[in-house]
Parts: sequence; C-alpha cells; structure tokens
Amino acid sequence: MITRLLQIAATTLWLLVALSYQTTIAAPANASTSELRQHINALATGKIKDKPRRIEALAQLGSNKAIAALNALIEGRLYSDKASTQVFMKHGDHFVDPLSLTAVNTTSKLKKVKANNKVRRIARAAIARLTLKSPNSEQRLQAVEVMFKAADHKLLPLIDEALEFEKEQEVKQKLLEIRAAITLQNKHASKEAQLEAIGQLRQMGSQQALGKLQAFINNSGASAAALKAADLAIKAIEKSQAIWGVFQNIWYGLSLGSVLLLAAIGLAITFGVMGIINMAHGEMVMLGAYTTFVVQEVIRTSFPGLFEYSLLIALPLAFLVAGAVGFAMERSIIRFLYGRPLETLLATWGVSLVLQQAIRSIFGPTNKEVGNPEWMSGAFELGGLMLTYNRLWILAFSLIVFAGILLVLNRSHFGLQMRAVTQNRRMAASMGIKTPWVDAFTFALGSGIAGIAGVALSQIANVSPNLGQSYIIDSFMVVVFGGVGNLWGTLVGAMSLGVANKFLEPYAGAVLAKILTLVVIILFIQKKPRGLFAQKGRAVEA
Repeated sequence: MITRLLQIAATTLWLLVALSYQTTIAAPANASTSELRQHINALATGKIKDKPRRIEALAQLGSNKAIAALNALIEGRLYSDKASTQVFMKHGDHFVDPLSLTAVNTTSKLKKVKANNKVRRIARAAIARLTLKSPNSEQRLQAVEVMFKAADHKLLPLIDEALEFEKEQEVKQKLLEIRAAITLQNKHASKEAQLEAIGQLRQMGSQQALGKLQAFINNSGASAAALKAADLAIKAIEKSQAIWGVFQNIWYGLSLGSVLLLAAIGLAITFGVMGIINMAHGEMVMLGAYTTFVVQEVIRTSFPGLFEYSLLIALPLAFLVAGAVGFAMERSIIRFLYGRPLETLLATWGVSLVLQQAIRSIFGPTNKEVGNPEWMSGAFELGGLMLTYNRLWILAFSLIVFAGILLVLNRSHFGLQMRAVTQNRRMAASMGIKTPWVDAFTFALGSGIAGIAGVALSQIANVSPNLGQSYIIDSFMVVVFGGVGNLWGTLVGAMSLGVANKFLEPYAGAVLAKILTLVVIILFIQKKPRGLFAQKGRAVEA
C-alpha cells in the first residue's frame, strides 16, 4: 500500500511539472530507431545544464520507446561508453540496449550519466507527456486517473491537447471528468461552465466525484443555481452508492462464503459419515497452502516459465499430501477411538499441535510468500462494484469443487458406499461393505479437499503455521448450521453466514459481528438441532 501511494505521488508530481516544459502534443511521431538512438545517446554528452534541452528534444519525437531510457536516467542506471558515445541501461548485473532492451556485451569502461534534481524533474515531466501518448490505453487510463486526484489547474492545457487526439472513449471520458473537476475549482468559471461540470461529475457518480462536489459547496461562492445543482448531484450520487453498497456487501459475503465453503466441505464429509470431530482439519488446509508454497519455490528456481501454471500443478499435489496425512491419521489413531468423541477430539487436537510444530521446524514460524499468477491478479469494475480476480476465481473454484463432490457422492461406486455407511452402518456392513476402509478413504477424501482449499486460501491469506486455526471454528459453524453430512446444507450455510457477517460488520465491527453470528446459530440450533437440512437415515433417527 505504501509503495502504491508513493507511485501515485510521484506520478502526480510528474504531471504537475509537465506544464512548465510541455511542447505541442501531436499525434505520436513515427520517429526512426536511428533518430531515437541519436537523441538518447545525446543525453550523455555536453554539460549537465544541457540535459533539459536534450530531454525536451527526445520527448518531441513522441515515442514511448524513450520512456525506458528516461526512467534509467532518473534511477541512475544510464551509462555511456565514452569511446563510442553509446548509451546503455544497467539491468541487474548486466547492461541492455535502451531501445531493444536486449542484453549487450561491452568490454569498455562505462561511466554513469549524471543527473541532478532539475534533470530528474524534467525527465519525469517528459515521461508523463509520453505516457498520455502511449498506444496502450490502459497506461493512458492509469495516468489520467492519477491526474484526476491532482485536478490542478496547471494540467488544463495538457488535458486539452490530449483530448484533441484521444480516440479511446473511456480515456476521453476520464479526461472530460478531470476538466469538470478543475472547472469547479476555478472561482472565475462561468455559471454555465460550472453547471456543465456538475452534470459531468454527477454522471461519473464515484466517490472521487462526490468529494469534488462537496469541496465545491464548502469552498465556493458560486451562484445559487450552481450550488443547488451540486447539492442535488451529491444526493443522487449518495443514493446510487447506497444501492451499490448493498450489492458490494452481498459480493463480499459470497466471497467470504466461498472461502468458508472450501474450508468446510471436507469437514462436512468426515463429520457426516464418520461422526468424527476432527480438530486437525485446519492443519489439512495449512498443508495444502504449504504445498503451494513449495511448488512455487521449485518453479521459481528451476522452471520460471511455468509460474502461471503453479496453482494448477499444486492442486493435485495438495490433495495427495493432505489426503495421505489424513489417511495415515485415520489408520493410526482415529480408528481406535470410534464411539469415544471426547478422546477423538483431544487426539485430533494433539495431532494439530504436532503438525503445526512440524511446519514451524521445517519452514520456520514466519509467513511465507505465495505469489498470485497474472490471471488471479488485479480487479475490474462492474457498474458500481469492484470485483477482484482472485476472489472471483475462488468463488468459481469452490462451486466446481462442490459440484465435483456431489458427482462423486451420487454417481460413483465409492459414493454409494459412503452414503450407505452414513445412513445405516450396520446394514452396510452386513451387505459386504468394508466400513473401516470406507471410513479411511472418506477421511482421506475430506482431508484432500481441505488441502486443495489451502491452495485457494494461499492466494488471499497469509501462509503460516496458524493458517488453519483461522477457519476451523467457522467451518464447524457452517457444517452444524447447514446440517451435518448434507453438502447442500453446507453450501447454503456457508453463503448465508458469509453474507450475514458482511452486513453486520459495518454496524458492529468484525469481532462483534462474528460473535452475533455465533449467538444466532446457537439460538437456531436450539430450535433445529440437526441444522437447516437434516440428514435422514435410520442411524440418524435411532
């Protein structure tokens, strides 16, 4: 967050000083490579007082290929070969060509191109101007969004000139909104211009537009008509944001519900089929997350080109690792404790402590970095909603896992045996089903699902030995509320609790909201002890 704020502040500074050194902004010139190289090499010649003029000449070419060299100059990574007057950029422990960005081998002694604060300021201004002319609309849009936060009147000529050549409608709309914000700050603007600006910001409808309108009312001696229009615009924006806020809370709730569903779905299987209160279930989630960390570390060091596929590689491995640990746990400990719930609870709690300490001994107690592939990074707006890609993918993934488990339970031979054991264990045994092995593989399946939940949670939570402890209580709440052993109940319970929690948080705070949710569940269970969707069967009814 701090890095992001520093980037925004630096970009704003570039834009504010751009007016002092701007030239006519025309359509990007088709500067030849030789011409660009000539002007870049010129940065290393002459005295330091000549550099502002040389930077301006380079910016005049209108090519965004010059941005890399200007950035290198600002950061002190631009070097020159005195003999050949060639300029190179330092990248790590080697040098690259400033235009092709390919590595170069040079045996000559290179000298750093010097720059003082004035040169750096002018170089930043040139970068800002070149960014507005970038062929990449996303880069132009990012620059424009930063300009909106500044909304300084010095930017107006730069905005006007950029508007003449902007073809992308979204960027053009943002530029018009900046003009509106600047117009409202100008006390000498005409009433017609102010009304037009107010209408533009009302149409924008964002929190930033709301702030500009409120500042206009508080600080301006504008006409009564303009003030009334601004007041109506503020009320319209606040009403729109309140409606979108409801949908945003629903999205946050569904996002939280998908996380709870992933963490609870394996527990619903083991708890429903076996009646085992597994306090080590959270550690299965943790094992999945650490499997993801190990996979990414191997890929980073040996196969960096496969990083985008790291999660897809980690998923089956996390399932196998957590499933194998669950299978060994059932065969070595739990199978001797059936029918003894208190001893089972204490034993699994002890296993959870052992697993946590083992992870601390192997990986250390600190958080581990698990990277986000590009397809899980970033966010996008849908109307007034801000949706992040990682949460969206986790929601989709949780529903896919849910559908897969339903398919296994209802369409496979193993699922038939599981349901038979759930409904009547003695009858299933008398029909030749090996109930101990069904128990073992069911426990392994539930643990494996917890492992792949850890892969997803590693993208939104800190990977640490305590990762599973954050979700074990919530997982039990979801399972009990939805109905023990009923997957549809787990789905409804997870989404319901997620949405309810997010609607309570703005009023009660995160901690109190969770406490209130727990109280409601306790009261609900008093009326319906078997949850929303009670599991049916002779064993249950006995």
